[in-house]
Formats: sequence, structure tokens, C-alpha cells
Amino acid sequence: MLEMRPDCESCGKDLPADKSGALICSFECTFCESCNDDRLRGSCPNCDGSLTVRPIRSADLLAKYPASTDRKYQC
Repeated sequence: MLEMRPDCESCGKDLPADKSGALICSFECTFCESCNDDRLRGSCPNCDGSLTVRPIRSADLLAKYPASTDRKYQC
């Protein structure tokens, strides 16, 4: 099951699991669309894997399987 990380690892932007706008690699490194468009260009800076659109988790499934609260952004 996807961890559904709560923020962009590059800029810290909030990325709610029930909204679009997040991209992930196969290791679940998570980035926002803006960082991808501006710098990443579809490639994860951590593992060099490709970034793909993260699926949205519905509210009923979030209640049963909550998203992670562990923020990865490092100031």
C-alpha cells in the first residue's frame, strides 16, 4: 500500500492524499507538479527513477488507511 507522503520533498508544499498534484517514483519519493515542471523533468533526484502521477485516495479509504504524517522536506 502506498505511504501517501504529505509533502513535496523538494519544496515542502502540502500534498494531501485526497487531492491531485503529487508525483512519485517507485520508492515513493514524493514531489509536487511545480518542482517537477521547474527542475525535475520527470526524474527523481534521489534514485534517478521516473516520476509518475500519484493516485488519489478516497475519503472513505483514508479513514481506514490514513496517509503518512512523516514529512520528508528538509529545510
